[in-house]
Amino acid sequence: MRRIGNEEYWRIRDFLRQVILLRGKQDYCWHVARFDYWRWHGIENLQAYPSLDSSTFIWEIRDNRIAAVLNPEGKGEAFLQVHPDYHYRGQLEEMVTVAEEQLAASDPSGERRLKVWCNEHDAILQELLVGRGYTQEDYAEYQRWRVIDGQIPQAKVAPGYTVRSLGDKDELPTRSWASWKAFHPDEPDERYEGWEWYFNIQRIPLYRRDLDLVSVAANGEIAGFCTVWFDDATRSAYFEPVGVMPAHQRRGLGKTMMYEGLNRLKRLGATKAFVGSYEPVAHALYASAGFIEYDISEAWFKTF
Repeated sequence: MRRIGNEEYWRIRDFLRQVILLRGKQDYCWHVARFDYWRWHGIENLQAYPSLDSSTFIWEIRDNRIAAVLNPEGKGEAFLQVHPDYHYRGQLEEMVTVAEEQLAASDPSGERRLKVWCNEHDAILQELLVGRGYTQEDYAEYQRWRVIDGQIPQAKVAPGYTVRSLGDKDELPTRSWASWKAFHPDEPDERYEGWEWYFNIQRIPLYRRDLDLVSVAANGEIAGFCTVWFDDATRSAYFEPVGVMPAHQRRGLGKTMMYEGLNRLKRLGATKAFVGSYEPVAHALYASAGFIEYDISEAWFKTF
């Protein structure tokens, strides 16, 4: 095991692609787009961690090939991304030990906390976590996917709205404001910190403006957004984020944008798409767009 340097970011991306191609889903690792999004949004924008190399660890085998990657997403979290050929107790136990030493969060009293995410069918990791004093939380991610084939429905756009690609720099402030209102509806607007963070989103290697979709109201306001990340190496895609401002909800805009994204992906040659959901409203939206297959990633928690 060792920490990584920023130059190894590209090697990790290739590792994640290999596992997705092997497994066809995310039960053993993230999609490369999620890793990209965490690198450029979680670290650069949200500053969840100072840098990639301060929070990410790799295990290598012969010929310097990566066998496993350990990284967080939020503070006090750990994701164990392991090639199926090396998914055994000794490897997982070493990764959990490093996670407890390096990724646990501390509160003012000195108590440390760690949340480890585990696939619901991963009996080896579950048994290990129970033995180390972890408790399963009543909280999980549904890692959804759907095949892109056949006829993708063309959802009707609500009257007074259009769905199109994001415009140029002049449109970034209203796109950023839509994100703030969609994801922080109960927070005071005084906490809004501006729109320049979106430049880092556009620096992500997989970013394509034609897949950065928005719903636009008749007055020109961006009402909703749906960013799609297409990885041509795996012919797969990832939806992140999808949101609609509260004032424009219940008009089918989320589903409309997802169908538009799926149709664009089909024209690009994509064969599968992924999206993650945590709450009932998101579950229902994504299922209605055809993402009915899923794995469940469960949260296991420990204080020490």
